[in-house]
Formats: sequence, structure tokens, C-alpha cells
Amino acid sequence: MAETGLHSWMRTLLSYVRSGDPDLTNRQMALLLLVYLKPGPHTVRGLAKALNVSKPVVTRALNRLGALGYLRRQRDDADRRNIFVAPTREGADFLEHFKSLIGTSGGNGNGGEKRSQRTESREPVHA
Repeated sequence: MAETGLHSWMRTLLSYVRSGDPDLTNRQMALLLLVYLKPGPHTVRGLAKALNVSKPVVTRALNRLGALGYLRRQRDDADRRNIFVAPTREGADFLEHFKSLIGTSGGNGNGGEKRSQRTESREPVHA
């Protein structure tokens, strides 16, 4: 039954909430994962199509993820009218930490520890 998967996901989410990382919406997390796990280049239009949402929805998510430093907009050198969405080192670090939460959410108690002073010093994120 799916209950085992749901319990695992619950433990992962609890570890994530306790980690001190900024809270991301499901759309923001899906967008972040698309950019990091699918080959690019990524455009707002392409990301909106992949998520089956409007371009303004993607733009709002990009604004938030860009403010956190997890993604950045990059102008296409070949055609200056095009804007690509590019990954960043900080975004990769965030996803590596999230991946570790998935692996450590089995109940050992370590998944919810705070990461670092750099992460803890970020402004609080309001739900």
C-alpha cells in the first residue's frame, strides 16, 4: 500500500521544515527540479508548458527562487531578446541538502538539524 511511501514523504517533509531552509511551494520546488534535472536551455515559456501553468505563475516562482539565489535569469548571447533560466551553485547546494533529507528521513533524528550559520542567517520565510 502507498502508506509506506506517504510515511517516508512525511518524514522527509518534517526534516525539511525543521532544517531551517526556506519553505518552497510545490510549484517552486517542481520548477527548481526541472531546471536542475532536465537538460536546458530553459525558458519561461518552456517551463510553463512543462508545469502546465501560465507564464506569470512561472515568473512569480522565478522571482522567489532568484531572490533566494537558487536560479538566475541569463540573457541569450546569440539572441539578446531571449532569457534563459540557469542553475546556481547555491541552488545545487540546496538540492543536495534536500536529497540528504530524503536519505536520512528514516527516523534517525539527524535529518532535521540546521545546516549552517549561512542558512540560519537568512530572513525568515513566511508561509
